[in-house]
Amino acid sequence: MKTHRVQPGQAVHLDRIDPQDASGFDGGKADGLKKLEKLTARLDELQELLYADHTRAMLIVLQGMDTAGKDGTIRRVFSGVNPEGVRVASFRVPSALESDHDFLWRAHQQVPARGEMVLFNRSHYEDVLITRVHGLIQRPVWERRYREINEFERSLTEEGTTLLKFFLHISRAEQKLRLKERLDDPTKHWKFRESDVEERQRWTAYMEAYEEALTRTSTPWAPWYLVPSNRKWYRDLFVSQQIVNALEGLRMHYPPLPREFRTTRVR
Repeated sequence: MKTHRVQPGQAVHLDRIDPQDASGFDGGKADGLKKLEKLTARLDELQELLYADHTRAMLIVLQGMDTAGKDGTIRRVFSGVNPEGVRVASFRVPSALESDHDFLWRAHQQVPARGEMVLFNRSHYEDVLITRVHGLIQRPVWERRYREINEFERSLTEEGTTLLKFFLHISRAEQKLRLKERLDDPTKHWKFRESDVEERQRWTAYMEAYEEALTRTSTPWAPWYLVPSNRKWYRDLFVSQQIVNALEGLRMHYPPLPREFRTTRVR
């Protein structure tokens, strides 16, 4: 598959990237779904190994516009894992307590412990995205925050956390279809919010904010993957493949039986 990886220093131009692109996989949807089933089973094995090995951690960041599929990715990709070792953290409007601290404080409360896998559904990047688009911070502040984010993520990786960041890239036309679906499908009415329509009017501003964030914070230790996400099956397949690849690269091992139990017999 294509890596879709944003190289350090690479300038990102989202209008040059096709959200419909699925050429990174040689097969079509049917073959992709079959491969996804195998990856789901493999991820289950590797997540248990991560938990048992208990020397590493994994943090997965999911960002994207409304309807990009953050919830759907979590539901599909992690459908087979043991919830004991996996946790999802979401970041909405900061609470009063969170606002009294630096902007990374609340993110640091949610990072994974050893053996744990944590998914950020939205993340600390909201503080250089929505805050910027809504004029809640000025350029000197968000310029500083890129550096602080990179240092925060480097500290995590140096302490043994593998960090994967996925930007789920959809087109404006696809977002319109998905918002209409939420209005037309009674089982999806609960997902619809008036703010989704309001934020859609700021599409261009969000694209500019995302482009700068992706350009400034894709690093060797915490790369961004720019995932074409109009095709949900391809989005899920790509994310699954990258997580499995990263876990397999950790060379984890099940811990041996403690010496005091090696002569134990079960009667």
